[in-house]
Amino acid sequence: MTTSTHLVRSRRFLPLFITQLLGAFNDNLFKNAMVLFVVYNFYSSPAEEAKFSAIASALFIIPFVLLSALSGQLADMRDKAPIIRMVKFCEILIMLVGAAGLLMAWQGMAVTSFAIPLMLAALFAMGVHSTFFGPIKYAILPQHLRPEEVLAGTGLVEAGTYIAILSGTILAGWIEVEYAAILVVLTAILGYFTGRQVPSAPPQQAPEKLDFNVWRSSIKLVRNTTSDRRVFEAIIAISFFWVVGTVLFIQFPPLAKNVLSASKEVASLFLVIFSVGVAIGSISINALLKGTVSARYSSPSVLFMGFFVVCFYWVCHSWTYAPAGGLLNVSTFLAEPLAIPLLLSLLGIAVAGGMFVVPLYAFLTTFVDKSQTARTIAANNIVNSGAMVIGALVCGALNWSGVALTEQVLLSAVLCVISAALGHLLYKSECAAKVVS
Repeated sequence: MTTSTHLVRSRRFLPLFITQLLGAFNDNLFKNAMVLFVVYNFYSSPAEEAKFSAIASALFIIPFVLLSALSGQLADMRDKAPIIRMVKFCEILIMLVGAAGLLMAWQGMAVTSFAIPLMLAALFAMGVHSTFFGPIKYAILPQHLRPEEVLAGTGLVEAGTYIAILSGTILAGWIEVEYAAILVVLTAILGYFTGRQVPSAPPQQAPEKLDFNVWRSSIKLVRNTTSDRRVFEAIIAISFFWVVGTVLFIQFPPLAKNVLSASKEVASLFLVIFSVGVAIGSISINALLKGTVSARYSSPSVLFMGFFVVCFYWVCHSWTYAPAGGLLNVSTFLAEPLAIPLLLSLLGIAVAGGMFVVPLYAFLTTFVDKSQTARTIAANNIVNSGAMVIGALVCGALNWSGVALTEQVLLSAVLCVISAALGHLLYKSECAAKVVS
C-alpha cells in the first residue's frame, strides 16, 4: 500500500483532507460564479471586466495580509480542532450572505448598488475564513503524520485543493447562478460536519497571550520567521509563484471573452485545465523525490513554467478568430486550430507550477519546530498575500494604462525567471546545510 493510499484511509488525515477540499471548492464556486456572471452579464469593456476581476482577487487576498499573524498565533497556541469547527460554522453564515447577493443579481435587483457589494463583502469574509484555516491545514500535518508521510500528505492537500478548485470552477461555468447560490450554502454545512471529525491537535508549547495588534504582530512574525535564510528563500520563492498564479487567474475571464472571443464555459475550462495541471504536478513531484523534502527540482520546474507561459502568450497573440455576433462555446472553441496548443501550454504551466511549489510548502512545515509550524505558514501567507495584492494592483495599472491583455501574460514569464533564481538559492542553502551536518 502506498503512503498516499494509506493516508486517505486514515482518520488522522481524511477528515482534514475532506474539510479543506470542501472549503476550496466553495471558495472557487462562489468566486467564479460571481466573477463570470458579472463579467458576462453586466460589463461590456475589457478594462471594466479586468478591473472587477482584480478587485475580487484583491478583496479575497487582503485578509491574509492583515490577519495571518493572529491566525498563526492562534493555531500554534490553541487546539487546532476546535478552531476548525468555529471557522467552518462561520463559513455557513458567510455563504448565506453570498448566496443572497447571487440571487439578487440573478433577479436583477439593485445589482450594482447592493447585490455586487454584498457578494464582494462575502468574498472578503471568505478570505478571512481561509486566513484562519490556511495555517491549520498545513501545520496540523507534521503533528498528525510521521516524518516520512509529510511530503505525501502535503502533496495530497495541494492536489486535493486543486481538484476542489477544478470542481468548483467547472460548476461555476456551467450551472445557473441561482443553483450556485444554493450549493455554496449546502457545501458550507457539509464542511462544518466533516470538520467536526478532525482529531484533536493540542498546542506543542505553553499558551501565550495573543497579540491583537495586526501590524505589530505581522511585522514581528515575518521578521522572526525569515531570520533563517532557508525559510526566507522558500517564502519568497513561493510568493513569486502565487503572483504568477494571481496574474493568470485575473486575466483568464477577460482574456477568454475579449481576445479569444470565447464564452464563460471556455473561461471556466481554462481554470479547470490549470487546476488539473497543478494537481498532476503536486503528485508527480512526490514520486520524483521519493518522499524526501527537497528543493532539488524547484528551479528547473519553474523555468519550464516560464517556457509554457511564453508558449501561451504566443498562441494568444496569434489567435485571429472573431465570430460574427456570438462567442465560441466549448465545442466550437476546441475546433479552432490553435485551441489544443493553447490548452497544452496552460497545462504545462500548471504541472510545472505544482512541481515547483509543493516541496517548498513541505520544507516550511518540516524544517521548523512543530510548535512554530502554524506561525511559519502564517508568515508565508502574509508575504505571499502581499505579493499577490501587488500582482493584482499591477494588473489593474496595466489595464488602466491600456496594455493589451496578451502582453500582460509576459509579466508572468519574467516572474518565473526570478522564482527559478530563488529556488536555486534555496537548493544551494539546502546542500550547504547537509555538508555542515
